[in-house]
Amino acid sequence: MHPPDPGRRRWVGSAGIAALGGLMAGVPRAALADEERSTDVLAVEDLMREHGVLRRALLVYAEAATRLRSRQAIPAEALHRAAALFRRFGEDYHERSLEERHVFPALIIAGGTLTTICRTLAAQHQRGRQLTDYILATSAGHGVGRSAMDPLAAALAGLVRMYQHHAAIEDTVVFPAWKKTLTAPRYSELSEQFEALEQKMVGRDGFEGAVGQIHAIEQAFGLADLAALTAAPPPAAPAR
Repeated sequence: MHPPDPGRRRWVGSAGIAALGGLMAGVPRAALADEERSTDVLAVEDLMREHGVLRRALLVYAEAATRLRSRQAIPAEALHRAAALFRRFGEDYHERSLEERHVFPALIIAGGTLTTICRTLAAQHQRGRQLTDYILATSAGHGVGRSAMDPLAAALAGLVRMYQHHAAIEDTVVFPAWKKTLTAPRYSELSEQFEALEQKMVGRDGFEGAVGQIHAIEQAFGLADLAALTAAPPPAAPAR
């Protein structure tokens, strides 16, 4: 195995910050400098941050479902791009090539409750791919017809509900348990393999490229301003 390249797997640096609309403008320069230094990203951290991209796609899906149910127009082309990203980055790379090839088999062999969990997660992957097929087909073209609004909204909402819990269980139960099945050398080796596979399947920009793509999709839906997503204050408590 080749030694880690000190220039690989950078966090989103100044270019990423600019793409995120200046959200980090108030962060001290010293803190930004620390974040911009190159760092190796090990396998579990890699899997979890990939979930971050997919969760941002789920936010787009949830927004699209809400608008469709109220008969509002949506940027169908941007929804199509979100589903294409979910297919390529989430299903083909993250699920098939990492979780189903490396994570789930090790835990199924270990037996017990984790076997049932991993088999359920794998079944949910299959259902997610069916839903992605439907979203891609329905969002193709020049828009979503009125007759397709409710079925598409239901498909989006169902996928969001499933994957919110799915990703949370993987982050809090499955990935930590998988790491415990590995020796330190094997874990380091797999981290290197994940990196090489990411660049091969997703492209040279890898994770950072996926972040840029989902940000552009969020812009199309008016979701790119983090401050605009701040919840409204609660109403006054009723008098007792």
